[in-house]
Amino acid sequence: MPKKIDKINQEDNLILLTADAIKIPADYLTKEEIAYAVQMISGHKKENILFDRLGRYIFVQVIKEEKDSSKRLENCRKAGDALAARLNDLKAGSVVIVDVDGKAAETLALGEGMALGSYQFLKYRKERKEKENTLKSLGIQSKELKDETIERMNIIADAVMRCRDLVNEPVSHLSAGDLAKEFQKMGKEAGIKVEVLNKKKIESLKMGGLLAVNKGSTDPPTFTIMEWKPEKPVNKKPLVLVGKGVVFDTGGSNLKIGTFMYDMKCDMAGAATMAAALYAMAGLGLPVHVVGLMPATDNRIDANAIAPGDIIAMADGTTVEVMNTDAEGRLILADALSYAKKLNPGLVITAATLTGAASRAIGKYGIVAMQTGAANDMERLKECGDKVYERIAEFPFWDEYGELIKSEIADIKNIGGPDAGMITAGKFLAHFTDYPFIHLDIAGPAFIDKKDSYRTAGGTGMGVRLLVEFAERMVVRR
Repeated sequence: MPKKIDKINQEDNLILLTADAIKIPADYLTKEEIAYAVQMISGHKKENILFDRLGRYIFVQVIKEEKDSSKRLENCRKAGDALAARLNDLKAGSVVIVDVDGKAAETLALGEGMALGSYQFLKYRKERKEKENTLKSLGIQSKELKDETIERMNIIADAVMRCRDLVNEPVSHLSAGDLAKEFQKMGKEAGIKVEVLNKKKIESLKMGGLLAVNKGSTDPPTFTIMEWKPEKPVNKKPLVLVGKGVVFDTGGSNLKIGTFMYDMKCDMAGAATMAAALYAMAGLGLPVHVVGLMPATDNRIDANAIAPGDIIAMADGTTVEVMNTDAEGRLILADALSYAKKLNPGLVITAATLTGAASRAIGKYGIVAMQTGAANDMERLKECGDKVYERIAEFPFWDEYGELIKSEIADIKNIGGPDAGMITAGKFLAHFTDYPFIHLDIAGPAFIDKKDSYRTAGGTGMGVRLLVEFAERMVVRR
């Protein structure tokens, strides 16, 4: 993780971050080198120039012109990721970012991109040491950046990586019980109160959705409650974060076909996202009362598994006709949303890899969202998404979509047909709310096949930085 330094040694590898190479002091480059850098930037439109001084590497990294500040910072993150990759290729062990122009935000974004892009999941690789990145130390020299600003970034980056670790774990090593234990560990480290409800307690609460999905499993379900309640929080009513924790999804009786099952270890990314965001909020000491609710199970198939056409009773008494057992995430989230009513929340946000429709609609480039009774919060969340480049695409939530989940033999059914699948899934969830509610469908960006700059292949941790930024804006409206 990056740390601030005051002194640069002669042997240090450097990244000179600037919008104009002519500004680079002679302390770092000779006049001839500066002239060469200026020529390459202005004449050849290069954004990155490397000077190799017999194994000491000095990069000139240009801040790309961009009026939109969110795009400019994202360009810096991507540049940071690319620089980290080059330094690893060069077998460099350390580097110092030099803020030549005194641009704190751009310098921090470059460091953030380097840190997040350096993530590796090598736990199960025999040749782990051979595959590990060589770049271990990242310094930042900047008169404009404070130590606490860099530490804030480190806390959030650590939370993102913890989320990625959980999402990348195979179900053979991460049952619902294992996931709950990981949340307990995170809570202990960050000072978060954690309670894990076992199957007997879940039965006593009549959480019919969670219990129904779990019927095909040999492992019991869990329901984890995480609470960060600092002294004198700014919110009178808690912010409640609800995350889908399906540790593996076969589709149940509606078995997934082809290659649609191979990455279903990621179906608990919503729960991992919410726990990691809460972990970061506590680590930052934010004066915000936050509660996390994470129902967890796997969705398997055996003789006892639920079948299409079954009727189940949810925690609030709603009866649901199960039309498709592969629409299981909304069933376990619904019980959590009913539980949230006991908390008298100011706002509830769900995060879930809920629908293929969301992924098909906007791909891996952003998060599909809907809201009811939370228009102002949604606008604020969109602003946060733009800033951290975890962008939100808000979809309509018209009443007519609710007609699609009406059932002839139960109160509602768990799918709404071939049209607007991400919206009807949201309508199903909204049925169990009576408070301001935002739903985030992260099916597209939560898990990706190939590295996308600093969003590494596998679990991306998308949503953690977004929610932390949102919580920070609850403290300081900006």
